[in-house]
Amino acid sequence: MEAVSIIGPAWICGLALCAVLGDAFLPFLPSGTLVILAVLRTSHFNGAPLLLALGVALASFLGDLALLSLARKGAPMVHRRLEHRPKLAASVERVQAHLSGKTSRAAAPLVIIARFVPAGRTVLDLAMGHSPEHPRTFLRWSALAAVVWAAYIVTLGWLNSHWFNTAWLSFAVSCAAATAISSAVAQVVRRRRRLATAV
Repeated sequence: MEAVSIIGPAWICGLALCAVLGDAFLPFLPSGTLVILAVLRTSHFNGAPLLLALGVALASFLGDLALLSLARKGAPMVHRRLEHRPKLAASVERVQAHLSGKTSRAAAPLVIIARFVPAGRTVLDLAMGHSPEHPRTFLRWSALAAVVWAAYIVTLGWLNSHWFNTAWLSFAVSCAAATAISSAVAQVVRRRRRLATAV
């Protein structure tokens, strides 16, 4: 944490927002970790957590919008990615099949849950980008999902910054909790998918 303290809070917040924006395209980016770090570095400023949460929600939504637009326009980059990653393509097809015929209200939980699953956001954006349905409803739920995830990850970092006296312990506990929650959600999604295919 000493090396990190050299970097100003503004730089860390900027890196976190860029990672949140970009992890729609590159799911391996440590966006959640960087947001938690930004929260810990700015929690002593009045109103900083709220401003950071708003920035994270906006960056998350804009990332969805950008990938969705590229997918709908048939960008070669998107096609190449699906061609060279059959597992990703299969996941996109599964999500499309699951969403087809669903009402707006029925699709909402999937859009929100996808935000908490590793690479779930990418799969969902690509699925909707290749769907013949109009994306307006999806974007509405995507905005809600962005707000929910931003509130969750910022609150997690903020609470741990007040529960523990040392920054490194707050950081470690926050990251461990976020990883555990994402893993638990992913396990539930996989279990439900196995049950659905077994029926």
